[in-house]
Amino acid sequence: MNNKSRRDFLIKSGYGLGGLALGGMLPGLNGFSSAMASELAAGAGIVDPLAPKAPHFNPKVKSVIWLHMDGAPSTIDLYDYKPQLVKMHGQDIPKSFMAGIKEGVRGGTGKLFATNRTWKQHGDSGAWFSDFLPNLAQHADELAFIKSSVTIGATHNISILKLNTGDLNPGRPSLGAWIKYALGTANPDLPAYVVLYNDKKEPTGGSINWSSGFLPAVYQGTAFRQGESPILYLERPELTSASEQRSTLDLLKRLNQLEDAKYPGDTELEARLQAYELADRMQRTAPEAVDLKKESEATKALYGINDEGSKSYGEVLLRARRLVERGVRFIQVVSGPQEVAGDQRNWDGHTNLEENHKKHSYAVDKPIAGLLTDLKAKGLLDTTLVVWTSEFGRTSYGQSGNGRDHNPWGYTQWLAGGGVKAGYTHGGTDEIGLQVADKSTAVDTYDLHATVLHLMGLDHLKTTYFHNGRSERPTVVYGKVIKELIA
Repeated sequence: MNNKSRRDFLIKSGYGLGGLALGGMLPGLNGFSSAMASELAAGAGIVDPLAPKAPHFNPKVKSVIWLHMDGAPSTIDLYDYKPQLVKMHGQDIPKSFMAGIKEGVRGGTGKLFATNRTWKQHGDSGAWFSDFLPNLAQHADELAFIKSSVTIGATHNISILKLNTGDLNPGRPSLGAWIKYALGTANPDLPAYVVLYNDKKEPTGGSINWSSGFLPAVYQGTAFRQGESPILYLERPELTSASEQRSTLDLLKRLNQLEDAKYPGDTELEARLQAYELADRMQRTAPEAVDLKKESEATKALYGINDEGSKSYGEVLLRARRLVERGVRFIQVVSGPQEVAGDQRNWDGHTNLEENHKKHSYAVDKPIAGLLTDLKAKGLLDTTLVVWTSEFGRTSYGQSGNGRDHNPWGYTQWLAGGGVKAGYTHGGTDEIGLQVADKSTAVDTYDLHATVLHLMGLDHLKTTYFHNGRSERPTVVYGKVIKELIA
């Protein structure tokens, strides 16, 4: 059997296991090789790329749950109360607030626009929340706000790519891939980097946002779908028994061992075969990890699963908690669509912002509050970092009369969990919530990444990979840890 035909045979003869490439962990197969290793190391003498690795220093947390609000919420309608904006509603924006901003923003510059919100301060921290988020407001003293967030670009795909990879162009690893590369896996029977979303199709921008980039493909994320069977091809084909499947895998392994003597450097083939082995293990372990039937009715209610408006996102976050319990290091959660004015839409409120945000806030408010409550009750919040983030914010001037345009110049994000200075607010925007008031407090994507890495015990300057003749790092040539956020 020549090398080419052998490869074809191996790829096509996995009895369904080849399909369990799980969206990301296998070179050349759409994915999978979350544990491309134990077998590799023992059988072929290749170093396990996912063996646990020591961090640079003692970590504050073990896992990250990265909550991406797809479409970019208007954080001046959620967290950033601006009485001056309310007073100036309907007026032209003074030129002083537009200093440094190019006029050629999409949709032009309309009148100042204040939505019909009720605002209250909560907790000992006195953090402001609008009536869009009544459940999350009860956790005010557990959150550390970044109210001086900035980014580059104001189109969704580009800014989402920057949010996840630190760059405006495809080709760089996502933050989760860097963490997986630097720390390895804590559970060889599950992917170390999982992507969850409550939609029937991939989120905006697609899988490039959980790519391994120039890192080996073993480090990319594994996407789990919505519904009761979030992992594709996890069950064996109906007419294939466990013993038949095991025999197939043993044959693949034997053929590989025979070929190793001729091609000892064929690590891609080794990766493929190890992916089959992980798939075999996951058929035993993964169904339990994502099975919400094991959760109590009280827990499901805590996450809003008993309410159609919040059910799908609640299920996703409950799965995130179960994955954290089982040692998954990085869980990237992308919010899904809601029915708004007849369309399936994300947070992108260019029109009908109040209706849009009412639906999307309702969908995520109780589930996120439930996640924080549940993590704390189970003693997991001290070892888990929850990050609420978006590609950018939205303008304080209106668009189409009842919506807002994109705003990369000043918006809010927050962190909660281990190592975070709970109840703290970093930076702020101007009186109408358009730009960062004090540019020295601005937090770009690179700074957020550096801070998350730091909390995982990693120095972003020392987390490197040699590529194309240069030593690359997660924050490109930028980034600083926001020390004020760290307890």
